[in-house]
Amino acid sequence: MGGQYRITGDKYPRMRPPRRRGRLVVVAVASVAVLGVVGWGTLQLIDVFTGGGKEAAAAGTKADCSTKVSPSAGASAQAVPKPAQITVNVFNATPRSGLAKQTADELKKRGFRIGEVGNASKEYDKKVAGTGILLGPASSLNTSLPVLATQLGTAERRTDAARKGDAIDLVIGTGFKELTAKADADKALAGLTAPEPSSTTAKSGC
Repeated sequence: MGGQYRITGDKYPRMRPPRRRGRLVVVAVASVAVLGVVGWGTLQLIDVFTGGGKEAAAAGTKADCSTKVSPSAGASAQAVPKPAQITVNVFNATPRSGLAKQTADELKKRGFRIGEVGNASKEYDKKVAGTGILLGPASSLNTSLPVLATQLGTAERRTDAARKGDAIDLVIGTGFKELTAKADADKALAGLTAPEPSSTTAKSGC
C-alpha cells in the first residue's frame, strides 16, 4: 500500500482477540446451577434411604402419643376390707358407765364384728381427752383403721408394731358424744370402697 497508508519501520500493530467476559459469566452461572441440582438430588436420595425424613418423625410422634398411658390412680391402692371383716374391741376410758356397750351395739348395727367390750386399761382410763383412739396392728394403717375411722372421724389413729391379730380397738375418750351420723359414715365408707378410675391414654401433645 502506498501513500498515507503505507507501513514503515519494523513495528506493526498487534491484533488481539477481544476478551470474552460474557462467556465466563455464563460458565460460572451454569456451574452453580449444576451444583444446586446435584445437591437437591443428594437430599432426595437421603430421604429415600432414611424412611421419609420428617414424615417418619411425625409418624413416630403419633405412635408415641397413642401408646402413652397415664398411671392409674388405683394401681397402688390397697384393698379395703368391709365392716363385716373387721373385729372391733370397744373400751370405755370415760367416767360414764355403759358407753362401751352402747357404742358397740351401734357399730354392730352398722355391720362391724364386735370383740371385747368393757372399760379401758389403766394406760388409757380417763387419760383420753379427745373423742377416742383407734388402735390396731401396723397392717391396719391403710386397711381396717380407715374403715373404722369413717364411724368416728375425729378419733386419733395409732398402730402398734408389736400387736398381734387383726382386731382393732376403739378407746372412747372424754370428748366423745356419739358416732358419726350413719348417713355421713356411709358416704365416707363409699368413698373408700369405690373403684378407682382405670388407666386412660394421654392425649396431650398428640
